[in-house]
Parts: sequence; C-alpha cells; structure tokens
Amino acid sequence: MKIIRIARILNAQSSNCLVCNFQKRSKTIVRLNYTFQKNSNYINLHNIISNFYKPSCDVNPIKSKRYFSSTIENDNTNKLNHSDNLVKEHNEQIQQENEFTNCDNNAELLKKSNANPIGVDDVKNEKQKKKISRFYLDSQATTMIDPRVFDKMIPYMTYVYGNSHSRNHFFGWESENAVEEARENIIRLINGKNNKEIIFTSGATESNNLAIIGICTYYNNINKNKNHIITSQIEHKCILQSCRYLQTKGFEVTYLKPNQKGIIELEDIKKNIKPNTILASFIFVNNEIGVIQDIKNIGKMCKENQILFHTDASQAIGKVPIDVQEMNIDLMSISAHKIYGPKGIGALFIKRKKPNIRLNAMMHGGGQERGMRSGTLPTHLIVGLGEAIQLCSREMERDNKKLIFFFNYVKQYLSKNLDYIIFNGCQINRYHGNLNISFLFVEGESLLMSLNDIALSSGSACTSNTLEPSYVLRSIGVSEDIAHTSIRIGFNRFTTFFEVQKLCVDLVNSVKRLRSISPLYEMELEKNNSSSDTLQFVWT
Repeated sequence: MKIIRIARILNAQSSNCLVCNFQKRSKTIVRLNYTFQKNSNYINLHNIISNFYKPSCDVNPIKSKRYFSSTIENDNTNKLNHSDNLVKEHNEQIQQENEFTNCDNNAELLKKSNANPIGVDDVKNEKQKKKISRFYLDSQATTMIDPRVFDKMIPYMTYVYGNSHSRNHFFGWESENAVEEARENIIRLINGKNNKEIIFTSGATESNNLAIIGICTYYNNINKNKNHIITSQIEHKCILQSCRYLQTKGFEVTYLKPNQKGIIELEDIKKNIKPNTILASFIFVNNEIGVIQDIKNIGKMCKENQILFHTDASQAIGKVPIDVQEMNIDLMSISAHKIYGPKGIGALFIKRKKPNIRLNAMMHGGGQERGMRSGTLPTHLIVGLGEAIQLCSREMERDNKKLIFFFNYVKQYLSKNLDYIIFNGCQINRYHGNLNISFLFVEGESLLMSLNDIALSSGSACTSNTLEPSYVLRSIGVSEDIAHTSIRIGFNRFTTFFEVQKLCVDLVNSVKRLRSISPLYEMELEKNNSSSDTLQFVWT
C-alpha cells in the first residue's frame, strides 16, 4: 500500500513506475527505475523513498547520510508529506554544493564542506571520532566505490541482465544502451570525437598491454624497420614489462631518465626520436610521486614527428582536465577503481581519424569491441565506470579544492613539527591527492607498522610485496637509503579533515619515537651540535 501511496503523492501517470519484486518478512525490494519531473526539477525516486522509508541496512553515520541500499523496510515512522518538500531540499542541496565550489580560502572551505557526501570536517561528534580507529589513505592503490556508483550498478546486477551483444530482443537492447551511455560519458569528459574510440578492457594493465604490444606488433608487421619505442624510467610496471617483452622480440626501447622533480625533459624526448620510432608512451600522473607530465607539448612533438603517442591516464582521468584533441593523444588507458568505480573494468581510448590507428588484438573470440577485445562485456561494471566518470566530471573542481587544502595542511604541519624530511617530486605541477614524503633516519616499513591503523603505503601497490626501494624515487636521484625512508599518502573524495589531523599527529609522534631509538639520528644530532654549519636539505 505504501508503494501505491508514493505513486499517488507524486502524481505518477503510470501505475507501473514502482515494481515490487518480492516481499519477505515485512521487507520490500523495490525497482528504482523511474524519474519524476515537478516544477522543472528532477527528483530521483531513490531519494523520495529514502525519506519515506527507514533503511533496513546498516548505514555508516560518519560516511554518508545520503546513500544507502535499495533494500527498504516497511516502517510507519518516516512519512512523506508532500513531494514539494523534496524539491525544496533538492534545490537547497544544489545551492550548498555551488557555494562549496566557489570557496577560495581554507576557512570558508571548512564551513561549506557539509555539502559534500563526505565533507572536509564532517566528523564533529566526539563519540563518532572515538569510533574511527581505522581509515584509508592509500588512494593511489585503489579507492572505495562511490555509493552513487553502486546504486547505479544495482539494476544491472539484478533484473537488467541481458547480453549487450544480443540485438534481437529487448533485454539486449537495454544493456546495449547502458554500455553506449557509459562510452558517451567517457568521450564527453576527454573531448573525444566518437563513441567507437572507447574500447572496454579489464583495467589499465590490460589497456596498457594492448596499446604497447598491439600497436608495435601491428606496425612492425607492415614495416619491419619500425621497431623503436620511447618511454621513461618512472612508468607503471605494466608499461615497463610490456616494453621488456617487446625487447625480447627484437624491438629497441629507450628509457628516458626524468629530472630531480620527476619531469621528463622535452629536449631528451626530441634527441631520442629516430626514423624507426613507432610509439612514445609517458604516464600522465605518476602513481608514486603524483607528478604531472607536460602531456600537451609531448603530444605536439609526437604529432610533428609522425609518432603515435600513448599515455597511461589511470591516475589522471577524472582528477585533472584532459582534452585528447588539444593534447594530441592517440591512445589513452583508463581505470575505474582509481576514480571511485568498481574493480575489474577499464578502457582504452583509440583515436579513429588523423591518424586512423590499428592494432593487433590480444584476445580472440567473438570479435566484440571492433575486433580489438573479444569477450562478453560486463554491463554492470561498465555502468559503474560510466557513472564514476560522470561524477568526476561534475565534481572534479570541488574535489581538487579539498585535496589541495589537505595537501597544504599536511605539508605545513609536518614541516613545522619535524626536521630532516623531504617531499619527493615536483610540488607545483602535480596532483594534490598524492603526497610522497621521506622521513630521514626512519625506516619506511617500520613507520607503516607503527601506523597500522592508517592505510598508507611505501610505494606502488604492484611492487609493495618486495623490500626493494622505489624505482621511481631512485630514478629521480633519491639515494637508496633515503628511498627506504619514504611513504606515500593518498587523499580521496571521502577523506575527512579529522582523519588528516589524526594522520599528522600520529605521524609526528611515530617519527619522533622511532628516531629516539635510532643511533644514526643521535649521531647526526651530535655532529650538528659540534659543527658550526647547520645541515641544509634541498626540498625536491
């Protein structure tokens, strides 16, 4: 009866707008696939039901009050008086979010932060603060799925289950439309020309392998003289391993060394271009030190020399502005789980015109994805990627303001309370959700163990199972001893200011405690006390 009442309150024209799938023990599972329009404001039915029913699932009160599962419980407590109230709340929420986006100073940012699903300082209750014993700051490894993304995926894991390649019935059409909508979201964000330029893969690793190996083998088969690749020493492991694989097949690879800030010099690229160069591949945002490369000028140089240009944008998509036309990007790898989407899905952008790029497929079968990547598409994961992309395009500016505030706060706090620390990588041209710090005279692994309630890392998640120092830090000139003292902090959309403050306090206390039992630190202090010259560190 309550379902019928909702439809009447909203003046729904169709009685089929709400579909009850089944009932069990007073719980009703409702299909949420209808959008109402009233007073020129769209209200999602999910939000309406959330005010009408009490959620039956456990909701984290700290993380979000706006999101919960589509499973709802019949309860007479929270009743909806009129849909106009929801329209008013919806407009107020949009106004708050716009005010948050326009904030310039940090103090004002903190005041307006409650418009976020997770604000900058939304943990104000002391009881809630005591409950937060663990929190996540390793966002370059992966991110939690945004609840809005999960809600978008639910129908495609339940009743919208058709194969997107089945084009002779409604179930297939429904899934195909969802897949094409996700392609459109990606193309719109990166300013592509055609939906067919997006090939869905299992993630950035597969996209990078397909781009590097697929391109080089295809054009080498056409012209055996084309066998040279240019890349850098600070690429992701999947790029480096793909290049090493091609070296075993007779290809020549040039690994460029970055400067001390982690930037690849344009002159170095220009010097190493040869007549037989096929491809240049450079990471957009480095996954360990957060440095942003000069992709626009690299792309321009590659275009002038008729070289295909690939970039691994798994750490950049949805976080920094990307225009594949302006930047002359021919191929670009994308991952969903770095931008609050599901794991197991990614994409490869392949430009179709000027030049019209071809590559050899690595997976063979039914010829899906224009024959470049066979296999049934996981519709629910693709929908999740598309929704994550859409949210990033809408909230990128707001997220970045928040991350810049966190980045500057941590830097200032640590600089004020600790000595002998180095911030690795360029501190200007960078993504501010990534902060790589070396704490001299402290072993990085020991520091991580002392902060076991805070999820941090000492480098890339792909190489964290080894005790070798970061090859990225070694490539930018950091000594092996200092590289062993480094940790990486990764902020994200859901990081709270309380968590950042707790991180700073715990970091300072742990570093001081570990240094107090370090004989090297004691020797350094004695040496400085006996010397008239004070040791100065160059901040990279």
